[in-house]
Amino acid sequence: MSYSKTSYSQTELMIALLAREVAGLAHVVAGAISPLAAAAALLAQASGPTRATVLGSRRFNCFTEGGRELFDCAAEGRVDGFFLSGGQIDGSANINLVGIGDPARPSVRFPGSFGSAYLYFLVPKIVLFREEHSRRGLVSRVDFISAPGVGPAGVYRRGGPKVLVTGLARFSFAGRFRLESIHLGHDLAEIEAATGFDFDRPAALPVTPPPSEGELRLIRGRIREELAETYPIFAAKM
Repeated sequence: MSYSKTSYSQTELMIALLAREVAGLAHVVAGAISPLAAAAALLAQASGPTRATVLGSRRFNCFTEGGRELFDCAAEGRVDGFFLSGGQIDGSANINLVGIGDPARPSVRFPGSFGSAYLYFLVPKIVLFREEHSRRGLVSRVDFISAPGVGPAGVYRRGGPKVLVTGLARFSFAGRFRLESIHLGHDLAEIEAATGFDFDRPAALPVTPPPSEGELRLIRGRIREELAETYPIFAAKM
């Protein structure tokens, strides 16, 4: 199927694609310092039966004790979807939120793992995302494993990574990444050159459906206004 290029930004594309991944889930949570995920969760909520929790928000966050309540809800099976990114993501869907180089003396320091490993095992659908698609972030092997994409045999795991959405493409994950679609204006050679790990692919690669007019109206109106409560600078730039 072919699509015509309408006027939308990469940020709007990412918000729409991430929202589609969690559409219809009962409860989706966007973590702290994660405006793209927050916008996607709010868009999913505006478009269907999904309830969005945005950490850091007063309006869209019923938790009163921060991460502890989120972890309790995840353990009880009351979180159906969560978004995760990382400074590095490798071909086994391991994510690195600690830093580049020796963890004791990293050359680059990331925010930290916090509860990523815990949620990676307990939330049924984890949506990985990286707006920048490059070999700097999508690596053959992460320097530090904050959360493992595949658990060891015999270890209980309710959930884990199911999909990776980047600024260039969409991948599924089932022990190994599989390229599912390429965003409009990009091609396979570009994806291969920008990806540091091997991946599977179908014989014919479809184009990722771009944001619809309805999605763009919501993103530019209601979602932008709702997001401004928690991320005013990000919302102003949308």
